Parts: sequence; C-alpha cells; structure tokens
Amino acid sequence: MAHLIRHKLTNKLTNAAHTVSHKSQAKVSGVFARLGFQAATDEEGLGFAECDDLDYDYRQGMQMDVLQGEEEGGHLEGEGEGELEGDSHYQRDGTGPRPSLKTGGSLEEDKPKITSWEAGWNVTNAIQGMFVLGLPYAILHGGYLGLFLIIFAAVVCCYTGKILIACLYEENEDGIKVRVRDSYVDIANACCAPRFPTLGGHVVNVAQIIELVMTCILYVVVSGNLMYNSFPGFPVSQKAWSVVATAALLPCAFLKNLKAVSKFSFLCTLAHFVINILVIAYCLSRAREWAWEKVKFYIDVKKFPISIGIIVFSYTSQIFLPSLEGNMQKPSEFHCMMEWTHIAACVLKGLFALVAYLTWADATKEVITDNLPSTIRAVVNIFLVAKALLSYPLPFFAAVEVLEKSLFQDGGRALFPDCYGPGGQLKSWGLGLRVGLVVFTLLMAVFVPHFALLMGLTGSLTGAGLCFLLPSLFHLKLQWRNLLWHHVFFDVAIFVIGGICAISGFIHSIEGLIEAFRYNIHD
Repeated sequence: MAHLIRHKLTNKLTNAAHTVSHKSQAKVSGVFARLGFQAATDEEGLGFAECDDLDYDYRQGMQMDVLQGEEEGGHLEGEGEGELEGDSHYQRDGTGPRPSLKTGGSLEEDKPKITSWEAGWNVTNAIQGMFVLGLPYAILHGGYLGLFLIIFAAVVCCYTGKILIACLYEENEDGIKVRVRDSYVDIANACCAPRFPTLGGHVVNVAQIIELVMTCILYVVVSGNLMYNSFPGFPVSQKAWSVVATAALLPCAFLKNLKAVSKFSFLCTLAHFVINILVIAYCLSRAREWAWEKVKFYIDVKKFPISIGIIVFSYTSQIFLPSLEGNMQKPSEFHCMMEWTHIAACVLKGLFALVAYLTWADATKEVITDNLPSTIRAVVNIFLVAKALLSYPLPFFAAVEVLEKSLFQDGGRALFPDCYGPGGQLKSWGLGLRVGLVVFTLLMAVFVPHFALLMGLTGSLTGAGLCFLLPSLFHLKLQWRNLLWHHVFFDVAIFVIGGICAISGFIHSIEGLIEAFRYNIHD
C-alpha cells in the first residue's frame, strides 16, 4: 500500500513539474519576444499571439494556485488583484490598464494613468522650454527660410513621433495590433536582432546620455549668461556666474527621485510662458520700428546649418514618447495629442522668433533676453535663471538613471558594483558618479560658454538622430510589410534630409566653436 501511494505521488509530481516547465519556457519565450530579441518576421505576429495566450493562461493558473494557497492559510486576498513578481506588465490588447506587481506578499494598486491633456502638457514642456530663446538667432541667419524650417521641423517631428510609437506594436494572427515593446531601446534592439540583439540599445543609450548631459550643460551656460548680462556692473565674469549656478545644483547629486522637484515644474512652465508674453509685449510696443526689410530669403551658408540644429533641438521629445504613450488612459488619442501640441508649438515659436528678430534685427543675440533694456532684462533673466536651475534636475536624473542601469545595474553584465546598498542607501562610488557628472557639466559650461553653438551642435548630433534618422529607419525595418508607398517615400526622404542636415550642422557648429575660440568671441 505504501509503495502504491509513493508511486502515485511521484507520477503526480512529475506531471506537474513537466507542465510548469513547458509553461515557463513559453513565458520566457514570450518575454524575450516582447523585449525585441527576435527578428520581425512573418511568424513573429503568430508567435507573439501564442506566447500571449500561454502567458495569460499561465498567469491565471498561477494566480489561482496562489489564491488557493492563501485561502487554505486563512489569508484570502481580493479577487482579480495583482500578478506574480517578475511578470512583464504586458498588455494583451495594447489599450487596457497594466496590472500591478505582487511583491513582498502584498498587492500594489494599479499605477495611475494620465489623460491626453496631461500627456500633451508633458510634450509641451519638452518642446516649448527655455531653448526657444535661441530661435530668433536662427531667424537672423535663415530669414524666411528659418521660419519655414520651424514649421517643417514641427511637421517632421510630429510624424516621426507617430511612427516611433507604431514600432512598439505588431499585429497578431487576428490582425489586432498588440504592444510588444516598451521603449526606444527595445525598438532599437528589435531592429538589430538576431545578429546584434543589444547593439541598437547601446547606440540609443549613448545618444540619450549625450542629449541629456548636453541639456544640463546648456542650462548651466544659459544661467551664467543670463546672470552676467543682468548685472554688467558686477565684477563677476560669466564663467564665475556658471560656477555659482553649479554650486546651487550640487544637491542634485543626492536625489533618489524627483518628487522634491516635480512640484515646481508646473510653476516653472507657467513662469516661462509669462516671460515669453513679456518679451513679446515689449517687442509689440516697438512695432513701428520693426525692420521688415531685414527678413530676406537670403541665408548665411556658413551659419544657417547651425540654425537648423537649434530648431531641431527645440522640438526634441522622442526620448520619452514610448513611456508617455504607454501611460496614457487612451493610447488611441496619442496621434491627436501630438498634432495639437506641435501645431501650438509651431505657431508660438514662429511668432516669438519673428517678432523678436524684427525688433532687434542684426543686433539679435544668441539668447534673446540679452537684447532687452537693463531694467526689464534683470527681472526677466532672474526668473529664467530660476527656471533653468529648477529644470536641471530632470535631465540630470534621467542621465544618472541611464548610466546606473547600463554600468552598475545591468544584471550580471554590469561593469561596476551596484550604486545602492541593501537598504537603498547611495554608496560612495554612486555619489561620486553623480558629483562627477555635475562637475563635468560645469567644466563644459566654463570652457564652451556658447549657448547657440552648443545648442546647434547637440541638435545636429543627437537631435537629428533621435528625431529624424532613427525613427524613419526603424519604421522601415519593423513595419516594412505594412507600409504604403507614400509612407516609404516619407521615411526615406526624412532620413536623407535629416542626414544631410545633421552632417552639415555638426561640421559648421564645430567650425563655429573653433572660430569662437580662435578669435575669443563671446556670446
């Protein structure tokens, strides 16, 4: 009898182990497929659908086991809550709310979603920030063609934002689009799979780090520039003001999250709009003196490519669009949100750049507030400096996260030990990394104090790549079988034009920096 009981128990345990093993393999395959480690083939959609069904069945079965076990132990949780730790947060239909994680024996509430208006506000913050101050300088060297480029860049960036989001989805066997990727890095990895499954992610990460760090540098440069021009009577140089600004930014090295600064973002944005209105109001007060004859179709061949980089950089938002779309309550409204935000940005930027240039014409400076009378300039610039310093932690923290994940937390492949201790405290080398990054932004701002040239260089180097080149290339690679001829034409045209603008803008920005150093030209 005992032998018979052992035999039956052994058979049941063996069958259960095989079942769990097969389902686990299917789950792992599904996870890897969603992360973009498989090539986008005809069989991929079917594979995604099958893995999705297996994954769903597996989750439901394991949830029932957990609930039954808790019921037997007297700890039955609420129905329909949570999922197992380590689940991939995959959405079956690409539109529903993502389930929450079950960690530490407790179930967290679903992460709140944002409306299309909130998503549009985030995009507006990115494309209508402080860097519009350099747009009148772009009109100085581009004339009416500069205005055309402001419109053209808005249209192209809106289009590439849409096709970038399209690369997050694949059609299953029923022809329904399913979100199988979560980030820009996942899209890049999918394009390079199967030969180089992580190459694309590394390229995007490097571009993101350059973009974010250069944004931090520009905040320090513009802070020093604004303070120097606000108080010309003080015996303090622009470089010294940059050092003072960086000293105020050192506490950023101790940030663990952005809760401490996020509450100021709304006020900063409102303050910036108020400042724009004040500048435009002053320009309108001098409307009788506007130099319409200075706005021509003639362009400065040497300086205009720099203007292209400035305009492109002012529209950069593609880095965070996948995350933004994934957190929207109604992802179907993403396209509409992109359209009205970019139309509004195009109109406001065009008006701001035109009226500012008409007011000062050939005397237009790299940062337009430097042209204001001293009485108004000091007040406006102080508000702008406050906004720059409060905006600095956002790209700084994002750059730190990318560096920490790629160098310190990349599973077992990290080059250095983890920056955080068991209790979540920041270790010495993690703090050193953050302080070193702040100091690096200061050194760059001190030795390269040229706002417009740095902005043009960054826009040409990474802005064009992230906004023009990579989205169109990824769209052609991942969605080739679903594209109509005009989609292919647009993608190829954007890639070619973006490549030409990026190369010419980069070369002329470097030449401009060399010339500025050679002849000791200041902003």
